[in-house]
Amino acid sequence: MRPSASGGDPVGAILQGLAGAGYVAGADLATAVHLALTLPRPLLVEGPAGVGKTALATALSSTLGRRLVRLQCFEGLDFSQALYEWDYPRQLLALRQADGGVDDADLFSERFLLHRPLLSALLAEDGPVVLLIDEIDRADEALEALLLELLGEGQVTIPELGTLKAKAMPHVVITSNRTRELSDALRRRCLYAWIDFPTVQRESAILAAHLPKTTPHLAAEVARLMAALRRMELDKPPGVAEALDLAAAAAQLGSDHLDQDVVAQALGTIVKSAQDRQRLLAADGQQLAQALAEAEES
Repeated sequence: MRPSASGGDPVGAILQGLAGAGYVAGADLATAVHLALTLPRPLLVEGPAGVGKTALATALSSTLGRRLVRLQCFEGLDFSQALYEWDYPRQLLALRQADGGVDDADLFSERFLLHRPLLSALLAEDGPVVLLIDEIDRADEALEALLLELLGEGQVTIPELGTLKAKAMPHVVITSNRTRELSDALRRRCLYAWIDFPTVQRESAILAAHLPKTTPHLAAEVARLMAALRRMELDKPPGVAEALDLAAAAAQLGSDHLDQDVVAQALGTIVKSAQDRQRLLAADGQQLAQALAEAEES
């Protein structure tokens, strides 16, 4: 199932579908998603941490009514964790039961193959699924090489079995925080989208979508404060998740308005390092007061 729109507006349908899943996107991102679905091509999404790259794949899964398969990348991730692994205990058991009378073709058949996220998505019976390859920049370059055949040809090659083609090519979303440069070969196989920190208006809309009990006034105050803090070039600028946490914390503290006392009490929702905390609270909170003043003026 894919989003449909009366009047032939497929990008509008994507926007509406994502909004229905609680994801507030712009027309440029919705267009990239539409093209990725229809061409079809993997979508590489880059941007600062905390802007909603991972949430896009989750919302797309909900919009399409398709299962989400996620590969969380990390340093040292290898093919046995990402693609497949042989079930060695069952193979040894089969050898013992057959008293050694098992040939390699049977021992290395699909019944002994353990599907990891990439292969699981490629061979999914309920496909096409949405495959999220999250934070690929955290993984080693070897993983990118592993992905080229899958992304470019919709297949993987397993030496003992040969080439396995996708039953239904998954909708692939790859995210990166740009902690390292990705290869040109990977980029060429993907469409590209950049998600920046949201505007005040969009962040207010995101807060309204996720926290419907938040007043428009408080949502706007939080969004303006986030923009002011991001201009301060903190070590870890607050993302959308931090904005949601601050708005929820203000409500829990019984306030429908942001002032220095409320933000100081809830500072742990938006500040994630000792250096940033010290910077904002130094000199009786002068930097925090400045950010609040900028938020009121904007």
